[in-house]
Amino acid sequence: MFKDLLYQAYERRLTRELDKQRMPRHVGVILDGNRRWAKTLGVTAAHGHRRGASKIREFLTWCEETNIELVTLWLLSTDNLERSSDELKSLLDIIVATVESLARAGRWRLHLVGDPSVIDEKHRADIAAAVEQTRDNEGLLVNVAIGYGGRNEILGAIREFIASQAEAGKTPREIADAVCAEEIEAHLYTRGQPDPDLVIRTSGEQRLSGFMPWQTVHSEYYFCEAYWPDFRRTDFLRALRDYAQRDRRHGR
Repeated sequence: MFKDLLYQAYERRLTRELDKQRMPRHVGVILDGNRRWAKTLGVTAAHGHRRGASKIREFLTWCEETNIELVTLWLLSTDNLERSSDELKSLLDIIVATVESLARAGRWRLHLVGDPSVIDEKHRADIAAAVEQTRDNEGLLVNVAIGYGGRNEILGAIREFIASQAEAGKTPREIADAVCAEEIEAHLYTRGQPDPDLVIRTSGEQRLSGFMPWQTVHSEYYFCEAYWPDFRRTDFLRALRDYAQRDRRHGR
């Protein structure tokens, strides 16, 4: 009880210290550590994934409270597809249940980021239906990154661009001359969205593992030791405070 009171007091202090004029518009999150969290407790990986999934709605509420406009949640990477069939099916079931729960809340507009063709038809259809259900929602936009790999995204964007140019009758030389950053960005999963200002990765790992390599070229990174299921509002506020104190020069 006394510890909870201390945390509440600390959270209030962190909130007061935040520079509201220097908050990120777009926060990307690599939700890492569910399996290791489960291992420390001697429970199944599925239990860890479910616990991590239950954290998401709470996290989105924190983002609403700090007026963040866009959140990207990396729920399933292309590398995750290499896991055992049993674990992958369990993970996909949890992801679908999570996306459906977010849709039922009626508070957020969901947008799929990734290649849905890499998952089975049933899970793909359930995710698409849940995302469609939120199409007219206002408020926080939430990218759900499922079947996402950064290299695959860039390759897909290049292929789409080349195909569109070829359909327009352009020659290979004309297509090559037309390649530019703006054209590639127009074919990314996040086209029309601002790039992430802040990327948070939990679990203590200090790498991006292919998370939005094109979009994060000028992002600020914050690496947190806590496993995702243990990620607290205090940790989130610390990340925002750290971000607000940085001098963002965008390479200039």
